[in-house]
Amino acid sequence: MKRFTFLLAAVLAANPITVPAVAAPAADYSVGPQYDTTHVYVPEGQFDTFVSSFVATFGGNTSKQGEFQVTPTKSLTKSQLVLTPAGTVSVFGFKTPIPYPFGDERTGYLVTDIDAAVKSARSHGAVRRLATFPDPIGRDSVIQWPGGVNMQLYWHTAKPSYTPLQTVPENRIYLTADAADSFIKSWTGYSHGEVTADDKAADGGEIGEPGKTIRRVAITSGYGKMVVFVSDGQLPWPYGRDMTGYTVSDLSATLARASAAGVETLVAPFDTGKRQSAIVRFPGGYIAEIHSAEVNSNGVD
Repeated sequence: MKRFTFLLAAVLAANPITVPAVAAPAADYSVGPQYDTTHVYVPEGQFDTFVSSFVATFGGNTSKQGEFQVTPTKSLTKSQLVLTPAGTVSVFGFKTPIPYPFGDERTGYLVTDIDAAVKSARSHGAVRRLATFPDPIGRDSVIQWPGGVNMQLYWHTAKPSYTPLQTVPENRIYLTADAADSFIKSWTGYSHGEVTADDKAADGGEIGEPGKTIRRVAITSGYGKMVVFVSDGQLPWPYGRDMTGYTVSDLSATLARASAAGVETLVAPFDTGKRQSAIVRFPGGYIAEIHSAEVNSNGVD
């Protein structure tokens, strides 16, 4: 036995066992959904009207309005945050032509480390649409995910502090099957997102295609909620123009407030699964989906 042990030790010494290194999980750079904003571009002359209508519809308050250069090349825009219990929007009313590629990004996500977040996004399949640049209060980058999904990552020099949301809005992504799996893999890998539902036989009526079957994927991460609609892409207007879906406790009351504030209902309320949904257009052209909170067997979700 001693001889066997000696021989085994000698063999191991001559041929050490190499244990494969286990890659550490990528860091999560999200801060919280109250810091995620939909980017809303409106004509300068309708800036104040849009802001007033959005607050009248969802409640909340605004940051101080100002005029800034928020792009790396020369430009000037009115800019203001609208912070509501149902979600935040960054409003831009450019007084100059809008430099490329701005205006195509759908959302802005606050991150804890802009350089590391951009590096992580690129490692998960995103590409930069421009190099990271400074803005008046921090640094930004615009990136694109598979399927052409554009978003902005941003970082503030002084860490902001916003009230948590009462309901978390949905980032609504419309894709064909060509890009859907690549996007979902890339986004969940980067965001540490969890696919909470993947219905491969959802009713196409939810996106204006009644009689067709679509795939509906729900994802939750530190950046908030996302729903990916996978279809043939043959969407009737205004579907696909709605970037964000807002959850409210009383859809009828919300739509009544919206109407009184000059908001147009483009798609009247209709049942979709466990909730009702409508699509509206605010002054200035911003199109959004609004839905009631989902109800399950235990009550309101």
